[in-house]
Amino acid sequence: MSSVSAKQAKEFLFQNAIYIVLIVLILGIAVYDPRFLSVTTLRDILLQSSTRAIIALGAAFVLITGGVDLSAGRVVGLTAVLSASMLQMQDYPRRFFPDLPDLPLLVPIVLAILAGLIVGLINGLIVAKFSVPPFIATLGTMVIVYGVNSIYFDMKPNESQPIGGLSKEFSHLGTGFIGPNGPYSIPYIVIIAVVVAFFVWVIFNKTRLGKNMYAIGGNIQAATVSGINVGWNLMIIYAIAGALYGLAGVLEAGRTGGATNNYGNMYELDAIAACVVGGVSTSGGIGKVSGILTGVLIFGVINYGLTFIGVNPYWQLIIKGLIIIAAVSFDIRKYLAKK
Repeated sequence: MSSVSAKQAKEFLFQNAIYIVLIVLILGIAVYDPRFLSVTTLRDILLQSSTRAIIALGAAFVLITGGVDLSAGRVVGLTAVLSASMLQMQDYPRRFFPDLPDLPLLVPIVLAILAGLIVGLINGLIVAKFSVPPFIATLGTMVIVYGVNSIYFDMKPNESQPIGGLSKEFSHLGTGFIGPNGPYSIPYIVIIAVVVAFFVWVIFNKTRLGKNMYAIGGNIQAATVSGINVGWNLMIIYAIAGALYGLAGVLEAGRTGGATNNYGNMYELDAIAACVVGGVSTSGGIGKVSGILTGVLIFGVINYGLTFIGVNPYWQLIIKGLIIIAAVSFDIRKYLAKK
C-alpha cells in the first residue's frame, strides 16, 4: 500500500507541479509580508498579466506545432503604435495625424489586429511554403516589423516622439473596470483576457484546427500521411497568433496611455517562458490553456511580488532564469522518458 501511495503522490506532484509552484510562491511572499494577500494585490497582478496572457496564448499556438515565434514582441509594438496614433484627443498639441477626424474606437483596433494577423500570415507562409525554420523566419520578420514600425513612428510631424494624449474612450478600455471604484471592481482588460482564453481553449479542444495543431506538433510526418494539410493549417495558426499579438498591443497602449516603437521589446521571450513553465512542450504536441495561464501568473507573481517585498530587480531576473531552465529541463526529461 505504501509503495502505491508513494507512486500516486509522485504522479500527483508530477501532474500538478506548476500549480504547486504558484501556491508556494504566493505563500512564501505572504509570509514575508501578509499585505500581499489582499484583493487589491490580486487585481493588480491580474491587470498587469492580462496582455502578457494574450501574447502567451498566441505564442502557444506556434509552440504546440513544434515551432517558435520571435516576432511577437515587435508585433505588439507595431499594433500599439498603430492604434495609439489614430486614437489621440483632438486638442492634444502633438497629434500624430493633425487633421485626422475622430474615428470610432473599433476602427483603429480592427486595423491594428488585422496588421498583426497579416504579419502572422506572412510568418506562416514563409514557414509552410518555403520550409524556412520557424526560428529563422520569425527572427527575420521580427527585425523587419521593428524597422517598419520605426519608420512609421519617425514620420513627420511625430518624428519619434512618444505618442500620448489618447482618447478617454481608448484609455478607459485599458484602465477601466466594471463595478464601483474599489478593490472588488473588475478591469475590462482582465475580462477581455478571460474571453480570449476561453476562445483559445475552444480552438485547442473542440475544433479540427486544434486537433490538427497537436498532430502536427506531435509528428509532422504522421500528420501529413494522415491527410492533414500541414501548410494550410500552419498559415492559419500563425495568423491567429499574430492577431492575438495585435490585440495585446492595442490593450497595452490603452493600459499605459501611450506607445513608442520600443513597446513589446522582449515580450516574446516572456511569453515563451510562460508557456514552457506552464507545460507547453518545446518539442511540440503538448500544451493546455490552464497551464499557460498559470505560467503567466507565476511570472506575474514574481515580478509584482518580489517588487512588493523590495527584492532587487536583478535578483528577479536570476530567479526567472532559474525557473525557465528548470522547466525546460523537466520538459526534456519527460520527452526522453517517452522515447
